Amino acid sequence: MPDRAQPSTARPDPARPRILAIANQKGGVGKTTTAINLATALAATGQPTLLIDLDPQGNASTGLGLPRTERGAGSYALIAEARPLADVTRATAIPGLSLVPADQDLAGAEIELVSLTRREFRLRDALAAERFESRTIVLIDCPPSLGLLTVNALVAADAVLVPLQCEFFALEGISQIMRTIEMVRRGLNPSLALQGIVLTMFDRRNNLSDLVAADVRGFFGDKVYETVIPRNVRISEAPSHGKPVLLYDVRSAGAQAYLALAKELLRRERTAAGAAS
Repeated sequence: MPDRAQPSTARPDPARPRILAIANQKGGVGKTTTAINLATALAATGQPTLLIDLDPQGNASTGLGLPRTERGAGSYALIAEARPLADVTRATAIPGLSLVPADQDLAGAEIELVSLTRREFRLRDALAAERFESRTIVLIDCPPSLGLLTVNALVAADAVLVPLQCEFFALEGISQIMRTIEMVRRGLNPSLALQGIVLTMFDRRNNLSDLVAADVRGFFGDKVYETVIPRNVRISEAPSHGKPVLLYDVRSAGAQAYLALAKELLRRERTAAGAAS
């Protein structure tokens, strides 16, 4: 298991948004699904929320009902061309939730960013230049790899939320992302913290999910969320309709789990803010 990420001791600034990167260097763990549905659930609780799709696959944008043909300028224009955030932000069908989509040029950003000044800080600088509604939470959906896009997200973020699939190979993924968090903290963003680990695709019908969950909880303790996201057919079906599961079937087990996750996240954020103040 990797070293534990140490919590940040920085005092929260109420005038700036809380920025969380949703990251895991292993694909297929429910990262984008969590980004879409957690953002929706936060907005449903009355929390102003902005989701930045920084994954060139653009699945978070599609999952919120924005097809590729209608995106226009998005996260590439924000970080590579220094376009203002307001110019690249789109409204969604969910009140209180805005989206910066993954535009078509994002696929080439890894190469183009290499030659730009402050290449690791492009997203951080872009967000720092904006004014946000009070209490805004910014979620960043990262690519499932360690490149300049992921580094930009981690440098811009206050903390990292790690979705972890309840399968054996997923434990290797958490080792990788924890090493990356430590690397970024040491060289680029000293205040970066591990916000929490969310267990996804939990299948109560097999013992492996229980074993993986127990192993992760045994090592990371209360950094692992109490809320567990189950395997649920409604979660899988919702993206094909361009909807988060809360709009597709709010009564499903998956939708209710993400609502519970949003409430737990806000509770943890209030507790952390109180401890730092």
